[in-house]
Amino acid sequence: MNLFIRRDIQQEWLNKLYEKEADFKNKAARIDEEGLFPTENIVDLIELGYTRSTLPKAYGGEGLNVYDMVLLQETVASFDASTALAIGWHLSVIGELFEKKLWSDRDLNFIAEEIAKGALINRVASEAQTGSPTRGGRPETKAIKKGNHWVISGRKVFTSLAPMLTYFLVSAWIEETETIGYFLVHKDLEGLRIDETWDTISLRGTGSHDLVLEQVTVHEDLLVEPDILGRGKEVNGWLLHIPACYLGVAQAARDYAVRFANQYSPNSISGPISQLANIQQLIGEMDLELMKVRHFLYSAAEAYDDLSRRPFLTNELGAAKHAVTNSAIAVVDKAMRILGIKSIHRSNPLQRYYRDVRAGLHNPPMDDATIQKIALSAIEQDKLKAAARV
Repeated sequence: MNLFIRRDIQQEWLNKLYEKEADFKNKAARIDEEGLFPTENIVDLIELGYTRSTLPKAYGGEGLNVYDMVLLQETVASFDASTALAIGWHLSVIGELFEKKLWSDRDLNFIAEEIAKGALINRVASEAQTGSPTRGGRPETKAIKKGNHWVISGRKVFTSLAPMLTYFLVSAWIEETETIGYFLVHKDLEGLRIDETWDTISLRGTGSHDLVLEQVTVHEDLLVEPDILGRGKEVNGWLLHIPACYLGVAQAARDYAVRFANQYSPNSISGPISQLANIQQLIGEMDLELMKVRHFLYSAAEAYDDLSRRPFLTNELGAAKHAVTNSAIAVVDKAMRILGIKSIHRSNPLQRYYRDVRAGLHNPPMDDATIQKIALSAIEQDKLKAAARV
């Protein structure tokens, strides 16, 4: 990992996070087994100032960029994946909001003050009938204007970090303007509730429950993003917190397997199994895979942070997510082969890593959409070249 540390501030933050490593790892199994939300971990991160790390310095934050976030999120995920993915959504929302100035200055100043006090926020856009918002489905959640207020009703799914969110950034269909808007909704408003529906085999502690809104009334000023249909499809590097999470899990699996190989010595051989050619083959394949995708991911993050290079990014961010998540699955599989049957014991962390990395296949962008986008880009580029030769 030292190869990817490029700023003193990165090392300072890593040092802070490593102080939590043992504690987070010790709680990871129970979080998974009981499907618990990692409240204590999130509180620790708030107290560290981690939740304001992607808030610009001008607004009282740490001013970390996408590359920084990827480095730190990979590290947190190697301790506990649920904690990392849950808090990653908050970090990415804050990063995007302030980088792209998606809200008015007044609203940005307000949420910055709230974040400084420990508030947490996440976008809530997915619904059971529409699937992922990246597929273009129109939300069935509706907002109706009544006087100087909006009344919002609907049900959202996959509301990660739900048990501790202060604000929900809720997408809703606005009939009168025939557009989709985002509303800033506080957790204590009447008619808002969390249905604890998150019961999966992967990332069991993210608290990604359903958000239910029944005639929730918000002031008209809380329509903070009034027309997202009219928003351009700009690249969003802050979503690289997703592959960073799965890269961290894969690294944890690799580390566990290598440590096991160096320590396990059956009586059929003299010395540990790490001396065996087939075990060395698996270790070498794991590390090669991690090298490839880590360079890809960090290169994409670095290009995004460089404003002179960002305009040339086309498919790199989605491709990085695709490569990392699929490689993470392969790395964990190889780690399990090193341990053999021991890897599927419920007391062994590898079985948790195995389940957690598979969740990456279902985070946006999806594999099929990424591959199709890459293919269409290649086709269009060839057409343009052909036209230029005429």
